[in-house]
Amino acid sequence: MAQPVRVRTLTEQEGQKLQRIVRRSSTSTVRFRRAMMLQASAGGNTVPVIARLAQADEDTVRDVIHKFNQIGLTCLDPLWAGGRPRLLSDDDEDFVIQTATTRPAKLGQPCTRWSVRKLADHLRRDLARPIRIGREAPRYLLARRGITFQRTKTWKESTDPDFDAKLDRIEYVLHERPDRTFAFDEFGPLAIRPTAGACWAERGRPDRLPAAYHRTRGTRYFHGCYSVGDDTLWGVNRRRKGIGPTWAALKSIRAARPDGAPVYPRHLDVLAAQRRERARIRSEKGIRWGGRPLAAAA
Repeated sequence: MAQPVRVRTLTEQEGQKLQRIVRRSSTSTVRFRRAMMLQASAGGNTVPVIARLAQADEDTVRDVIHKFNQIGLTCLDPLWAGGRPRLLSDDDEDFVIQTATTRPAKLGQPCTRWSVRKLADHLRRDLARPIRIGREAPRYLLARRGITFQRTKTWKESTDPDFDAKLDRIEYVLHERPDRTFAFDEFGPLAIRPTAGACWAERGRPDRLPAAYHRTRGTRYFHGCYSVGDDTLWGVNRRRKGIGPTWAALKSIRAARPDGAPVYPRHLDVLAAQRRERARIRSEKGIRWGGRPLAAAA
């Protein structure tokens, strides 16, 4: 004769947890009913009695009891998965994510970015590892893995072999010689135009200023200088830019330290006036950009 199905002997912690779940009944219905089945079986009740008590099938009660004897209280939260079995394994999902985050050009595809349709077509036609997948599956998988469609960003890296050494010198003067370090840059063209402000007026009748479709008062260029040690900013507005205003701004930096000791002005970018001056000097010397003579380049 077969032995009746019943739970194993409960530990003190398991009994207290089942009692809290049954008394409070504030948890999910599945946890409450399963805890009630286990507690009733621990009290010596048979499977038919527990089935009538929990309004469940006797086979369901037996499955819960067997599951508890195998994995313990973890059986209170069953991992149900409805629908058909998974078509993609974990390795397949990792491969889909790897393909989606790789540039199509690196995989020999004539496009610059993946769409869901192109990604699904490429995965189906991949000879090395074909994966049959629809359009909604990759969309759901990418969202679950935290992969979103974003714009790419660019950056620039210096090709100068002495870049690190020059950067170390800049860091040195910024931290060890801040009183001799200056920054310099130019801003422009700055247009003189009316700016909307605020005033008292009747409701629905604000004061209006005519927009400036033409720069009737010209433009200005601001040459700014900044002392790192003094935390002081100064500059001057010019009607036009060129080597003259640039030299005037650099001379003002020299005038801020008239003792004749070295100063370290730092350019925030390469000025257009400097580029034109370098191009003029190279043109007079007959040297092309890159160091090759004009005749040899031609």
